[in-house]
Amino acid sequence: MTLVKFNPNGNVKNNGLMTGFDGILDSVFNDTFFSDRMMARVPAVNISESKDHYHVELAAPGLKKEDFKLSLERNVLSVSAEQTQQERGQERNYNKKEFSYSSFVRSFTLPDAADENGIEAKYADGVLCVDIAKREEAKMQSRQIEIK
Repeated sequence: MTLVKFNPNGNVKNNGLMTGFDGILDSVFNDTFFSDRMMARVPAVNISESKDHYHVELAAPGLKKEDFKLSLERNVLSVSAEQTQQERGQERNYNKKEFSYSSFVRSFTLPDAADENGIEAKYADGVLCVDIAKREEAKMQSRQIEIK
């Protein structure tokens, strides 16, 4: 009887000479060190619109408001954050520890209706909320229309 190694995706590995080598490569590239750094770490964003404002919400837990930087250049709003984790004064009794830092940049092109002078931001409960006011002429107008 012959045993055939296969993976959960249904692909059968028939190269019997390289099975050990494949196992080593799989273990190296499935290590958290590589997999964490290969994944893009960009916070999820919700964008909504109300009568008077555009609302941008970025999910960025674990950061402080000092970690964020908002900038506006032409009509592009950029939100960036950089966080470094430094622990000093602790004993060195760990077997594996990886330096930790994270950073991201998200950029949003503002619509023509946005008032560049009316942008406010606040950070609470792991969510950065950016409110962008609309220009007066762009605000949604509603009125009742008389039927004749």
